Amino acid sequence: MNTPDVSLIVPVYNGGENWTRVLDALAALDPAPREILIVDDGSTDDSALCARERGFNVLRTPQPRSGPAVARNLAAAHAQSEILFFIDADVLVSPDAVARVTRGMSDKKTDALFGSYDDAPADASFVSQYKNLLHHYVHQHSRREATTFWAGCGALRRETFRQLDGFSTTYTRPSIEDIELGNRLARAGGHILLVQDLQVKHLKRWTLRSLLSTDIRDRALPWAELLARQGKLPSDLNLQISHRVSALLCWLLLAGVLASFFASILWLGVGVMVAALLALNFELYRFLFQKRGAWFTARALPLHWLYYLYSSAAFAYVVLKNARPHRRAPRAQTFISDSNV
Repeated sequence: MNTPDVSLIVPVYNGGENWTRVLDALAALDPAPREILIVDDGSTDDSALCARERGFNVLRTPQPRSGPAVARNLAAAHAQSEILFFIDADVLVSPDAVARVTRGMSDKKTDALFGSYDDAPADASFVSQYKNLLHHYVHQHSRREATTFWAGCGALRRETFRQLDGFSTTYTRPSIEDIELGNRLARAGGHILLVQDLQVKHLKRWTLRSLLSTDIRDRALPWAELLARQGKLPSDLNLQISHRVSALLCWLLLAGVLASFFASILWLGVGVMVAALLALNFELYRFLFQKRGAWFTARALPLHWLYYLYSSAAFAYVVLKNARPHRRAPRAQTFISDSNV
Protein backbone atom coordinates (compact mmCIF):
# COMPACT_ATOMS: atom_id res chain seq x y z
CA MET A 1 0.00 0.00 0.00
CA ASN A 2 1.30 3.46 -0.88
CA THR A 3 2.13 5.78 2.00
CA PRO A 4 -0.63 8.42 2.27
CA ASP A 5 0.49 11.96 1.50
CA VAL A 6 -0.27 13.10 5.05
CA SER A 7 1.84 14.98 7.59
CA LEU A 8 0.49 14.36 11.09
CA ILE A 9 1.21 17.21 13.51
CA VAL A 10 1.02 17.08 17.32
CA PRO A 11 1.87 20.10 19.52
CA VAL A 12 2.74 19.18 23.10
CA TYR A 13 3.55 20.93 26.34
CA ASN A 14 4.20 18.60 29.29
CA GLY A 15 2.36 15.61 27.90
CA GLY A 16 2.11 13.99 31.32
CA GLU A 17 1.36 10.41 32.25
CA ASN A 18 -0.77 9.73 29.18
CA TRP A 19 1.78 10.97 26.65
CA THR A 20 3.34 7.55 26.06
CA ARG A 21 -0.13 6.16 25.26
CA VAL A 22 -0.60 8.93 22.70
CA LEU A 23 2.74 8.14 21.09
CA ASP A 24 2.02 4.40 21.04
CA ALA A 25 -1.29 5.07 19.27
CA LEU A 26 0.52 7.20 16.67
CA ALA A 27 3.05 4.42 16.10
CA ALA A 28 0.20 1.95 15.51
CA LEU A 29 -1.42 3.92 12.66
CA ASP A 30 -2.11 1.69 9.68
CA PRO A 31 -1.49 2.96 7.14
CA ALA A 32 1.08 5.28 8.65
CA PRO A 33 1.27 8.89 7.45
CA ARG A 34 4.19 10.06 5.38
CA GLU A 35 5.60 11.79 8.46
CA ILE A 36 4.73 12.55 12.07
CA LEU A 37 5.92 15.90 13.45
CA ILE A 38 5.90 16.41 17.21
CA VAL A 39 6.31 20.05 18.26
CA ASP A 40 7.55 20.54 21.81
CA ASP A 41 6.46 23.92 23.19
CA GLY A 42 9.15 24.14 25.89
CA SER A 43 8.06 21.17 28.01
CA THR A 44 9.69 20.87 31.43
CA ASP A 45 9.09 17.10 31.54
CA ASP A 46 10.48 14.39 29.24
CA SER A 47 7.81 14.73 26.53
CA ALA A 48 10.36 15.53 23.80
CA LEU A 49 12.71 12.75 24.93
CA CYS A 50 9.91 10.16 24.93
CA ALA A 51 9.00 11.11 21.37
CA ARG A 52 12.60 10.98 20.14
CA GLU A 53 13.19 7.60 21.77
CA ARG A 54 10.28 6.25 19.74
CA GLY A 55 11.77 7.60 16.53
CA PHE A 56 9.49 10.60 16.00
CA ASN A 57 10.71 13.82 14.43
CA VAL A 58 10.63 16.47 17.20
CA LEU A 59 10.65 20.22 16.57
CA ARG A 60 10.86 22.97 19.20
CA THR A 61 9.10 26.31 19.27
CA PRO A 62 11.46 29.33 19.31
CA GLN A 63 10.16 30.43 22.73
CA PRO A 64 8.71 28.19 25.47
CA ARG A 65 4.94 28.36 25.96
CA SER A 66 4.36 30.03 22.59
CA GLY A 67 1.04 28.23 22.35
CA PRO A 68 -0.40 25.54 20.06
CA ALA A 69 -1.03 28.00 17.21
CA VAL A 70 2.69 28.80 16.93
CA ALA A 71 3.61 25.13 17.35
CA ARG A 72 1.26 23.95 14.61
CA ASN A 73 2.38 26.72 12.24
CA LEU A 74 6.00 25.72 12.81
CA ALA A 75 5.29 22.09 11.94
CA ALA A 76 3.22 23.08 8.91
CA ALA A 77 6.19 25.07 7.59
CA HIS A 78 8.32 21.90 7.78
CA ALA A 79 5.67 19.51 6.49
CA GLN A 80 6.25 17.77 3.16
CA SER A 81 2.78 16.41 2.46
CA GLU A 82 -0.28 17.79 0.71
CA ILE A 83 -2.51 17.14 3.73
CA LEU A 84 -1.83 18.47 7.24
CA PHE A 85 -3.49 16.29 9.89
CA PHE A 86 -3.59 17.95 13.33
CA ILE A 87 -3.99 15.94 16.53
CA ASP A 88 -4.01 17.12 20.16
CA ALA A 89 -1.51 15.70 22.61
CA ASP A 90 -4.19 14.27 24.91
CA VAL A 91 -6.12 12.06 22.48
CA LEU A 92 -5.72 8.51 21.19
CA VAL A 93 -6.14 8.07 17.45
CA SER A 94 -7.66 4.89 16.06
CA PRO A 95 -5.36 2.80 13.84
CA ASP A 96 -7.35 3.72 10.72
CA ALA A 97 -7.42 7.49 11.38
CA VAL A 98 -5.10 8.36 8.48
CA ALA A 99 -7.16 6.19 6.13
CA ARG A 100 -10.33 8.04 7.18
CA VAL A 101 -8.64 11.40 6.61
CA THR A 102 -7.36 10.50 3.15
CA ARG A 103 -10.76 9.09 2.22
CA GLY A 104 -12.47 12.29 3.36
CA MET A 105 -9.97 14.46 1.50
CA SER A 106 -10.12 12.38 -1.70
CA ASP A 107 -12.70 14.83 -3.05
CA LYS A 108 -10.64 17.77 -4.30
CA LYS A 109 -13.50 20.10 -3.39
CA THR A 110 -12.85 19.43 0.30
CA ASP A 111 -10.44 21.96 1.80
CA ALA A 112 -10.63 20.75 5.40
CA LEU A 113 -12.33 18.23 7.64
CA PHE A 114 -12.54 17.39 11.31
CA GLY A 115 -13.98 14.71 13.58
CA SER A 116 -15.01 14.42 17.23
CA TYR A 117 -14.29 12.72 20.54
CA ASP A 118 -15.71 9.23 20.84
CA ASP A 119 -18.46 8.27 23.29
CA ALA A 120 -16.14 6.40 25.67
CA PRO A 121 -13.99 9.03 27.46
CA ALA A 122 -10.95 7.59 29.22
CA ASP A 123 -11.38 9.39 32.54
CA ALA A 124 -14.18 7.98 34.68
CA SER A 125 -14.98 11.12 36.71
CA PHE A 126 -18.45 12.63 36.26
CA VAL A 127 -17.27 16.01 34.91
CA SER A 128 -14.90 14.36 32.41
CA GLN A 129 -17.61 12.00 31.20
CA TYR A 130 -20.15 14.83 30.90
CA LYS A 131 -17.82 17.22 29.09
CA ASN A 132 -16.64 14.70 26.52
CA LEU A 133 -20.02 13.12 25.91
CA LEU A 134 -21.49 16.59 25.31
CA HIS A 135 -18.73 17.33 22.77
CA HIS A 136 -19.34 13.99 21.07
CA TYR A 137 -23.09 14.52 20.89
CA VAL A 138 -22.88 18.06 19.50
CA HIS A 139 -20.42 17.06 16.77
CA GLN A 140 -22.37 13.93 15.88
CA HIS A 141 -25.62 15.88 15.50
CA SER A 142 -24.38 18.90 13.56
CA ARG A 143 -24.39 19.60 9.85
CA ARG A 144 -21.87 17.72 7.74
CA GLU A 145 -21.14 20.94 5.84
CA ALA A 146 -19.34 22.90 8.56
CA THR A 147 -18.33 26.53 9.03
CA THR A 148 -15.68 25.92 11.68
CA PHE A 149 -12.65 23.71 12.33
CA TRP A 150 -11.34 21.58 15.20
CA ALA A 151 -7.61 20.96 15.54
CA GLY A 152 -8.06 18.23 18.14
CA CYS A 153 -8.57 15.92 15.17
CA GLY A 154 -8.73 17.80 11.90
CA ALA A 155 -7.01 18.08 8.54
CA LEU A 156 -6.45 20.82 5.95
CA ARG A 157 -4.78 20.97 2.59
CA ARG A 158 -1.33 22.47 3.01
CA GLU A 159 -1.85 25.01 0.22
CA THR A 160 -5.13 26.16 1.78
CA PHE A 161 -3.39 26.47 5.15
CA ARG A 162 -0.60 28.52 3.58
CA GLN A 163 -2.98 30.87 1.76
CA LEU A 164 -4.83 31.53 5.03
CA ASP A 165 -1.51 32.24 6.84
CA GLY A 166 -2.15 29.37 9.24
CA PHE A 167 -3.42 29.68 12.80
CA SER A 168 -3.62 33.16 14.30
CA THR A 169 -0.74 33.58 16.75
CA THR A 170 -2.70 36.17 18.74
CA TYR A 171 -3.90 33.15 20.72
CA THR A 172 -0.93 32.37 22.96
CA ARG A 173 -2.66 29.60 24.91
CA PRO A 174 -5.06 26.81 23.88
CA SER A 175 -8.19 28.69 22.89
CA ILE A 176 -10.28 29.11 19.74
CA GLU A 177 -7.40 29.39 17.27
CA ASP A 178 -8.86 26.46 15.33
CA ILE A 179 -12.38 27.90 15.32
CA GLU A 180 -11.00 31.23 14.10
CA LEU A 181 -9.11 29.50 11.29
CA GLY A 182 -12.21 27.60 10.25
CA ASN A 183 -14.19 30.84 10.33
CA ARG A 184 -11.73 32.51 7.95
CA LEU A 185 -11.76 29.48 5.68
CA ALA A 186 -15.57 29.37 5.53
CA ARG A 187 -15.84 33.11 4.86
CA ALA A 188 -13.33 32.72 2.04
CA GLY A 189 -15.56 30.13 0.38
CA GLY A 190 -13.73 27.02 1.57
CA HIS A 191 -15.42 23.64 1.88
CA ILE A 192 -15.19 22.08 5.38
CA LEU A 193 -16.58 18.67 6.30
CA LEU A 194 -17.52 17.28 9.70
CA VAL A 195 -16.67 13.58 9.40
CA GLN A 196 -18.68 11.74 12.03
CA ASP A 197 -16.76 8.46 11.85
CA LEU A 198 -13.41 10.19 12.43
CA GLN A 199 -13.18 9.93 16.22
CA VAL A 200 -10.49 10.06 18.89
CA LYS A 201 -10.51 9.11 22.56
CA HIS A 202 -9.95 12.03 24.94
CA LEU A 203 -7.65 11.30 27.89
CA LYS A 204 -7.96 14.60 29.76
CA ARG A 205 -9.31 14.69 33.30
CA TRP A 206 -11.77 17.55 33.78
CA THR A 207 -12.75 19.08 37.09
CA LEU A 208 -15.57 21.55 37.59
CA ARG A 209 -13.01 24.30 38.12
CA SER A 210 -11.02 23.51 34.98
CA LEU A 211 -14.22 23.14 32.96
CA LEU A 212 -15.53 26.55 33.99
CA SER A 213 -12.15 28.23 33.54
CA THR A 214 -11.62 26.77 30.08
CA ASP A 215 -15.19 27.22 28.88
CA ILE A 216 -15.42 30.85 29.97
CA ARG A 217 -11.90 32.26 29.58
CA ASP A 218 -10.63 30.22 26.63
CA ARG A 219 -13.83 29.45 24.75
CA ALA A 220 -16.93 31.57 25.45
CA LEU A 221 -15.29 35.00 25.72
CA PRO A 222 -12.93 34.79 22.72
CA TRP A 223 -15.61 33.07 20.64
CA ALA A 224 -18.06 35.84 21.50
CA GLU A 225 -15.43 38.39 20.43
CA LEU A 226 -15.02 36.54 17.13
CA LEU A 227 -18.77 36.46 16.53
CA ALA A 228 -19.09 40.14 17.43
CA ARG A 229 -16.42 41.09 14.88
CA GLN A 230 -18.06 38.89 12.29
CA GLY A 231 -21.51 40.31 12.97
CA LYS A 232 -23.27 37.02 12.19
CA LEU A 233 -24.30 33.97 14.22
CA PRO A 234 -23.97 30.67 12.33
CA SER A 235 -26.76 28.20 13.11
CA ASP A 236 -24.54 25.18 13.74
CA LEU A 237 -22.82 23.24 16.54
CA ASN A 238 -23.36 25.13 19.83
CA LEU A 239 -25.19 28.00 18.10
CA GLN A 240 -28.21 26.15 16.78
CA ILE A 241 -31.56 27.91 17.28
CA SER A 242 -32.60 25.39 19.94
CA HIS A 243 -29.47 26.27 21.94
CA ARG A 244 -30.21 29.99 21.78
CA VAL A 245 -33.78 29.41 22.96
CA SER A 246 -32.46 27.13 25.72
CA ALA A 247 -30.14 29.90 26.92
CA LEU A 248 -33.08 32.32 27.17
CA LEU A 249 -35.14 29.72 29.04
CA CYS A 250 -32.29 29.16 31.51
CA TRP A 251 -32.27 32.86 32.39
CA LEU A 252 -36.05 32.85 32.76
CA LEU A 253 -35.75 29.74 34.92
CA LEU A 254 -33.17 31.40 37.16
CA ALA A 255 -35.32 34.52 37.48
CA GLY A 256 -38.36 32.37 38.19
CA VAL A 257 -36.65 30.42 40.96
CA LEU A 258 -35.50 33.61 42.66
CA ALA A 259 -38.91 35.28 42.30
CA SER A 260 -40.74 32.18 43.56
CA PHE A 261 -39.36 32.73 47.06
CA PHE A 262 -41.51 35.87 47.18
CA ALA A 263 -44.53 34.56 45.26
CA SER A 264 -45.03 30.81 45.47
CA ILE A 265 -47.43 30.80 42.52
CA LEU A 266 -44.41 31.42 40.29
CA TRP A 267 -43.20 27.86 40.94
CA LEU A 268 -45.71 26.87 38.26
CA GLY A 269 -43.74 29.00 35.81
CA VAL A 270 -40.54 27.34 36.96
CA GLY A 271 -42.08 23.97 36.15
CA VAL A 272 -43.01 25.18 32.69
CA MET A 273 -39.44 26.38 32.05
CA VAL A 274 -37.99 23.07 33.20
CA ALA A 275 -40.40 21.16 30.97
CA ALA A 276 -39.50 23.36 28.00
CA LEU A 277 -35.76 22.82 28.55
CA LEU A 278 -36.27 19.08 28.82
CA ALA A 279 -38.26 19.09 25.59
CA LEU A 280 -35.79 21.25 23.64
CA ASN A 281 -32.81 19.14 24.72
CA PHE A 282 -34.61 15.80 24.83
CA GLU A 283 -32.36 14.03 22.33
CA LEU A 284 -29.21 15.01 24.22
CA TYR A 285 -30.65 13.93 27.57
CA ARG A 286 -31.86 10.66 26.08
CA PHE A 287 -28.36 10.08 24.72
CA LEU A 288 -26.82 10.69 28.17
CA PHE A 289 -29.41 8.40 29.76
CA GLN A 290 -28.66 5.61 27.29
CA LYS A 291 -24.91 5.96 27.84
CA ARG A 292 -24.68 6.54 31.59
CA GLY A 293 -28.10 6.09 33.16
CA ALA A 294 -30.63 8.16 35.11
CA TRP A 295 -28.41 9.36 37.99
CA PHE A 296 -25.73 10.61 35.60
CA THR A 297 -28.34 12.42 33.48
CA ALA A 298 -29.97 14.02 36.52
CA ARG A 299 -26.60 15.45 37.59
CA ALA A 300 -25.85 16.58 34.03
CA LEU A 301 -28.98 18.75 33.77
CA PRO A 302 -27.88 21.59 36.10
CA LEU A 303 -24.38 21.53 34.64
CA HIS A 304 -25.78 21.80 31.13
CA TRP A 305 -28.10 24.64 32.12
CA LEU A 306 -25.19 26.39 33.82
CA TYR A 307 -23.33 26.09 30.51
CA TYR A 308 -26.16 27.94 28.76
CA LEU A 309 -26.03 30.67 31.42
CA TYR A 310 -22.32 31.43 31.34
CA SER A 311 -22.02 31.06 27.56
CA SER A 312 -24.86 33.52 26.89
CA ALA A 313 -23.58 35.83 29.65
CA ALA A 314 -20.15 35.91 27.98
CA PHE A 315 -21.74 36.82 24.66
CA ALA A 316 -23.87 39.56 26.26
CA TYR A 317 -20.81 40.97 28.02
CA VAL A 318 -18.86 41.17 24.76
CA VAL A 319 -21.79 42.76 22.89
CA LEU A 320 -22.15 45.43 25.57
CA LYS A 321 -18.41 46.03 25.70
CA ASN A 322 -18.31 46.52 21.95
CA ALA A 323 -21.42 48.69 21.87
CA ARG A 324 -19.12 51.70 21.60
CA PRO A 325 -18.10 52.92 18.10
CA HIS A 326 -18.59 50.06 15.68
CA ARG A 327 -15.46 48.18 14.68
CA ARG A 328 -15.60 46.89 11.15
CA ALA A 329 -14.90 43.18 10.79
CA PRO A 330 -11.84 42.29 8.71
CA ARG A 331 -12.63 41.34 5.16
CA ALA A 332 -12.56 37.65 4.38
CA GLN A 333 -9.50 36.40 2.55
CA THR A 334 -10.00 34.63 -0.74
CA PHE A 335 -7.91 31.75 -1.98
CA ILE A 336 -7.69 29.38 -4.89
CA SER A 337 -7.90 25.76 -3.83
CA ASP A 338 -7.74 22.62 -5.95
CA SER A 339 -11.50 22.75 -6.22
CA ASN A 340 -11.42 26.17 -7.87
CA VAL A 341 -8.76 25.49 -10.45
